[in-house]
Amino acid sequence: MALLEVKNLGISFGGLRAVDEFNITIEKGQLYGLIGPNGAGKTTVFNMLTGVYKPTDGTILLDGENITGKSTIEINRAGIARTFQNIRLFKDMTVLDNVKVALHNHYKYSVLTGILRLPKYFKTEKLMNEKAMEMLKVFELEDKAELTASGLPYGEQRRLEMARALATEPKLLLLDEPAAGMNPNETAELMDMIRLVRDKFGMTVLLIEHDMSLVSGICEKLTVLNFGQMLCEGKTENVLSDPDVIKAYLGD
Repeated sequence: MALLEVKNLGISFGGLRAVDEFNITIEKGQLYGLIGPNGAGKTTVFNMLTGVYKPTDGTILLDGENITGKSTIEINRAGIARTFQNIRLFKDMTVLDNVKVALHNHYKYSVLTGILRLPKYFKTEKLMNEKAMEMLKVFELEDKAELTASGLPYGEQRRLEMARALATEPKLLLLDEPAAGMNPNETAELMDMIRLVRDKFGMTVLLIEHDMSLVSGICEKLTVLNFGQMLCEGKTENVLSDPDVIKAYLGD
């Protein structure tokens, strides 16, 4: 069974058909890319997959479970986490606390326990601190744990957002333009990090990206979207060598 199956997904805003008959199948452990020009509908697809938008039609199956139209919280609990093109961190909180926020799906105590600082509070907080530090270590941020998130360099903020998303223990990680604003060295480090995430956590990754060096370097399959419709899909090397794709969407 595929991890993600999207069938005939579509959405309209008023009279505008933003995405139409979008289909994708992603296997467990796959690194999959969604590419296309600005305004093609890529982020709209992500927003439907994560419950930000409710599809007008179509079906989304995650590991066999129908999650179509569910809320963002329900979808996250089902196993989809994401990052954003414009980084969304709790910038006034510490690096450690940013990750701990994501752990509350799995570590819970009552409001009364927190107010009264009962034994369960200290036990749970200790476990959360340990788990968060483990995640920060993966992303080489453990020495920044007590810093405010806004004080991190741009590339490290990107890594922190990924660490927070993974702390929810998803089955599928969606990355929206993860290399945006990065220099070539940072992009190369990001590629290594995405591979590490896949290999260490067995993670399945779907990313939107314009950086073709990153796409060609890590994605096993691609779907090309244009004006809300699928142009083509297949193995990365085949898609990127398609003359129509090269001419119209890659600028070469």
